[in-house]
Order: sequence, then C-alpha cells, then structure tokens
Amino acid sequence: MEIDFIYIALVIAIVLLSMTVHEAMHAYTSYWLGDDTAKAQGRLTLNPVAHIDPFLTLLLPVMLAILGLPIFGGAKPVPFNPYRVRYGEFGAALVGVAGPLTNLLIALICFGAFVAFGPVSAIGQGLLLAVYINLGFFIFNMLPIPPLDGSRLLYALAPDSVRRVFEMVERQGILLVFALILLFSSQIGAFIIAARSFFVDLFRILFGV
Repeated sequence: MEIDFIYIALVIAIVLLSMTVHEAMHAYTSYWLGDDTAKAQGRLTLNPVAHIDPFLTLLLPVMLAILGLPIFGGAKPVPFNPYRVRYGEFGAALVGVAGPLTNLLIALICFGAFVAFGPVSAIGQGLLLAVYINLGFFIFNMLPIPPLDGSRLLYALAPDSVRRVFEMVERQGILLVFALILLFSSQIGAFIIAARSFFVDLFRILFGV
C-alpha cells in the first residue's frame, strides 16, 4: 500500500490545529464560568504540546487516514471541576460542548473558504479535508458516552441515579474510548460518514451551492 506522505502531513497539521483550539475552548469556557483548574494545570493555552494525546491526536487519525477511513480522534481531556463552574450541571454541559461546537464552527468556516477557492484548487482540497476532519471530531466527541464531551449533556438532563452510573463509567476514562474504537470502529465510521454527509449537505444549503 502506497502512503501519500504529503496527505498524512496535511492531516497531522489540521488535526493539531483543530484539536488545540478544541481543547483550549474547553479550558477558556470553564475559566469563564469560574473554574481555574485548567489554568492551574497549564491548559489555558493554544500551545498544542499541552493538549496532545499520542494515540487520539496523532496515531489514530494517521492510521485512519492511511486506511482511507473517516478521520476522528481527540486529545488529552481538559480537567475542570463541575462543582466550581457557574450554573451547575448546565455550566458543566457548556464546558463539555464548547470543544465539539468549535470543531463544527471551524468546519463551517473552512467550507465557506472552500466554496470561495473552488473544489479544483489545491487550497480548496485542503480546506475540504479540514471540513471532513473537523466534522469527524465534532460527531465523534458529541457521542453521549462518558468520557466523551457529549455525555455532559446527559449529565445535565439525567436524574441523579443515572449521573452516578455515568460517573462510574467515566472513571475508566480513556480506556473506555480505546475499547469503543477497537470493538465498534466500523459502526463508528459508518455513523460518522452518514452524519458528516448530513452536515455537508446542510453547509451546501447555507452557502447556496
């Protein structure tokens, strides 16, 4: 299998930029809501070194790119204390969705730039790749499974008994994410492709193309 190293380098660059902004938005949102945990641990920064997870940020996206599969992944979770942010569980939910919604916004901006540059240009193709990657990060991280960001919405809406179950599951942290990817990679990939197509069609409607 021939590997396109320029394509892989572009994927890494887009992933690093996108996930750095993703994690920084978690940190800035929690700080804005009154919790300085992320700042105290050096995560209130746009330095990608502070946020990189070797597997989720680098190895997983590169492997998916080489295999020609939908690209998704994550980074080191930004620490925050849900009991210190304003508005209780809803404040914590806002911290959780800040990162994925940032990826959605990046995808929307890149799609607008893609329309402006045109699909046949090299810049246009790079922008379209950024759209796909950021939508992949948005969709994957919004899955309502602890410790992924989307689970914070369930925390805000679920009764206390269900929250306690989520807390127990979340203690497994990144190991649970690894298990999900290993056991259900094909299902996750199919879901991301379908959801990504929905958002791309929505973007086309918004930009009239």
